[in-house]
Amino acid sequence: MSEQDEVAAWLAAKAERVIETALARVFLTPKAAFKQKKPVNFGYVDFSTAEKRRWALARELSFNTAAAPNLYRGVRRVTRKAGGGFEFDGPGELADEVLEMRRFADEALLAANPGAMDEEMAEALGRAIADYHAQAPRRAATGLQFTVPSNAELLAELAPILGREAVAALIAGTDAEYARLRPLLDDRAARGFSRRCHGDLHLGNILVEQGRPVLFDCIEFNDALSDIDVFYDVAFLLMDLTFRGRAEAAVRVLGGYLDEGARRFPAEIWDGLAALPLFLSVRAAVRAHVCAHSGDPALGVRYVEAACFHLKPAPARLVAVGGRSGSGKSSVARALAPHLGAAPGAVILRSDEIRKRLAGVGPRDPAGASAYTAQADAAVFAEMFETAGRLLRAGRSVILDATFLAADLRAQAEAAAAAAGVPFAGIWLDAPLETLEARVASRQGDASDADVAVLRAQKARDEGAMSWTRMDATAPAEATARSFLEAART
Repeated sequence: MSEQDEVAAWLAAKAERVIETALARVFLTPKAAFKQKKPVNFGYVDFSTAEKRRWALARELSFNTAAAPNLYRGVRRVTRKAGGGFEFDGPGELADEVLEMRRFADEALLAANPGAMDEEMAEALGRAIADYHAQAPRRAATGLQFTVPSNAELLAELAPILGREAVAALIAGTDAEYARLRPLLDDRAARGFSRRCHGDLHLGNILVEQGRPVLFDCIEFNDALSDIDVFYDVAFLLMDLTFRGRAEAAVRVLGGYLDEGARRFPAEIWDGLAALPLFLSVRAAVRAHVCAHSGDPALGVRYVEAACFHLKPAPARLVAVGGRSGSGKSSVARALAPHLGAAPGAVILRSDEIRKRLAGVGPRDPAGASAYTAQADAAVFAEMFETAGRLLRAGRSVILDATFLAADLRAQAEAAAAAAGVPFAGIWLDAPLETLEARVASRQGDASDADVAVLRAQKARDEGAMSWTRMDATAPAEATARSFLEAART
């Protein structure tokens, strides 16, 4: 038995449960978790010597305290006792080193309970990731220089069990798309969109405590996997949610990320969504060979299929959802988004959120009277249509969420679609005044500042000739969205 195996046996005797991964063992005691890195060398990661493991432990502690400061406690020395056996941080000979973490409930992991991520949690998670990225150090790499050829090599080796034709098509499609997007990715790195990111941002590395998402267990052992484009980082989570059938949560994560990111990054942030299908595909391809190597080739085949799917995104289109306050525009937009365009769905541009960004206040903070002048309104819609154009040119479907009470604004929405050469559809939601008043009066924690007085002022306005499809706003948002989608297919 090696010395590290002896340490593992000592830790296992203290543990309630031991989790084995390809790179580590995690020993779960009632109040702590101790992570021991295995002496492995897989090429992309090398823990073959004590010095390399010590280096990785120190980096893991340093990197993860940025997002999870209360989870990681420190690196502990496991030393030999004079009378035999081991102890932590004693005066004896060093046998191994482990990382100590605070124990958390298994069910706190989103991977253990993905259904626990409701819309509000998904948006909060997107905003938390954007904040994490905004504070991360800038890097020159985009992440794909290493991963694309590495994926190709690993997938080619596994082609007999993952499907030769599918693997060949995936490798060829990935190479072509990467070559096409290389100028954009290099430009994004130059503009500050490549950072030292998490690198392994899936549901198994996100936990929820006190209602807040906590990111942990980022990659520390290979900078080629973590010095990456910020969209490539968040793409892992979006791919994971979409693969699990939670596209609606992925859309909300992306929406929260983009609204927060637009506050923290240059305006070119929107242009980078042209690379999202490639990023999603590469992430799925990584999972394909990992699953195959972990003894689950059937799941690996499904990930190959997902990776091929993401390389063939649905074409972009523009949908505008209008109506007075309380008509359910945002609810309908969110119900529609997962079904429009490339995965995980359409980007929603909400006038209320844009107004808060331009006013320099938080997404749920009152904007104040100065944010509702005619000049401010013009700035909000100018920003909305400019951003919509960027997204449509990037191949991303867009939903515009605003009152659109003025006919000229509705015309501008249609013109934005025409300028981008994409199909347009306008939805006008209507309901009795008493229904709208009840909804507005009961609204809490929303980006809209509209109250009943604002609604009544809107009702007094004539919206003019209406060419958009009128729909009953008293119906549930999901039913309204379903009716629109069914009509669009006929």
